[in-house]
Amino acid sequence: MSKFKKKKDGGLPAINTASLPDIVFMLLFFFMVATVMRDSSLMIENRLPKADQVEKLEKKNLVMYIYVGKPSQGYKAKYGTEARIQLNDKFAEVGDIAAFIAAERAEKREEEIPALITSLKVDKDANMGLIGDIKQELRKVNALKINYAAIKGGISN
Repeated sequence: MSKFKKKKDGGLPAINTASLPDIVFMLLFFFMVATVMRDSSLMIENRLPKADQVEKLEKKNLVMYIYVGKPSQGYKAKYGTEARIQLNDKFAEVGDIAAFIAAERAEKREEEIPALITSLKVDKDANMGLIGDIKQELRKVNALKINYAAIKGGISN
């Protein structure tokens, strides 16, 4: 008889799950930081014009967006095929721009108000008469910093 007994094969050892909550919270934190929430859903067709000298805006939290274009497929029956203005998540008229600018300024701190930029994301086929009316309304409410959104590319692209 031997002094040492051979251990019987007990199968695989148990998996240590002590670090599992740490991994779950690390993934949760990563996705909370990396995910960008969409401000508004686009209800218009918005094919931006091309430009060869494009600059990226530094502080996007100081930008107010005004979208202009024809209503997309789901909204053509109700709103027609003429170019419309979209402010946040609803269609608007030119007269609604003053209230939109005032509401956006009310949400910002007082020292940020002079740095606010109005960005016009206009479809390349939109009527310039509507754009002129929007610019007149922006002048009335003293929103004089205007940016026209475009995609990078030349005329030949």
